Amino acid sequence: MKNHEGGAMYGLGMIGAAIYYLQHAATFGEGVIGLLKAVVWPAFLVHKLLGFLGM
Repeated sequence: MKNHEGGAMYGLGMIGAAIYYLQHAATFGEGVIGLLKAVVWPAFLVHKLLGFLGM
């Protein structure tokens, strides 16, 4: 039996990111870009973390 808790956390994070980006979108185009960003939010998180750590 496989462990699927990581998928649930990713899904909740994706929903939260989508809500955040949609609330801050001023146009339809920004909303679409926000939804695309919500799908890849872990990449943004890792990028900022590595930049903060100076790696």
